[in-house]
Amino acid sequence: MGQIIACANQKGGVGKTTTVVNLSTYLALAGDTVLVIDLDPQGNTTSGFGLDRSEIEHSIYEAIIEDAAVADLVVATEIPGLSIVPSSISLAGAEVELAPLPQRERRLSRILADLAGTYDYILLDCPPSLGLLTVNALTAADAVVIPIQCEYYALEGLSQLIATINLVRNHLNPELAIKGVVLTMFDPRTNLSSEVDAEVRKHLGSAVFDTIIPRSVRLSEAPSYGLPIALYRPDSKGAEAYAALAAELRERDGRPAPVARSVSIPAGRKAAEQNAAPEVGPR
Repeated sequence: MGQIIACANQKGGVGKTTTVVNLSTYLALAGDTVLVIDLDPQGNTTSGFGLDRSEIEHSIYEAIIEDAAVADLVVATEIPGLSIVPSSISLAGAEVELAPLPQRERRLSRILADLAGTYDYILLDCPPSLGLLTVNALTAADAVVIPIQCEYYALEGLSQLIATINLVRNHLNPELAIKGVVLTMFDPRTNLSSEVDAEVRKHLGSAVFDTIIPRSVRLSEAPSYGLPIALYRPDSKGAEAYAALAAELRERDGRPAPVARSVSIPAGRKAAEQNAAPEVGPR
């Protein structure tokens, strides 16, 4: 059976979308079949895979609100084995439209039941809030991955998110597990990053992934070209970190050694690789 993983943190700017785009890419390159569902009205995951949001006719909105079949909304990406159900601006009003609907917290769970066994991993990119879209994702998920930026304020929202996860467990999804916490934007030049790392591991222990995602110029640049880091700069430290994170996640799931899939930069975007300047500072 496949596994549904929600990537959630109510604080914005913690690397949540970057984690979904690049973790899903390296899972697919390891031989898994992966579906990404973009639940964020901002649609950054959608554009991160090179899709033009202005040209998207159907999105996850139609499935959640209008009961469209989710299988009809799946779009292939340039990564072999990786597909996406895109987001649209219509999702911005979904919180209000969900409120009066029956079983409003379980709409996504019911939809994804139709995909049981189709994918090895389904990754849900949640909006930066604890509203109904995020609750739907947590109710539908088997586990949650929590990215935490290595800065002081990132710690303040962690207890609130864990409280929400516990509420979902108690009332909606008793099987929901914390797959792991991912430390992102780590800068080895600052004491603060090391202090946040130590504090998170002190409180959450083995739930924290060993892999740490560094602050990376390349990771920041890749979305502007609509490319995951594996296509944009596979030799960068950010790429190496997400490859290691995917391997660690698969190891936690007891999955066999990866069957690597070859992938190359699409011909129309090779200028992104050729024109990229050398990376400066920590990668």
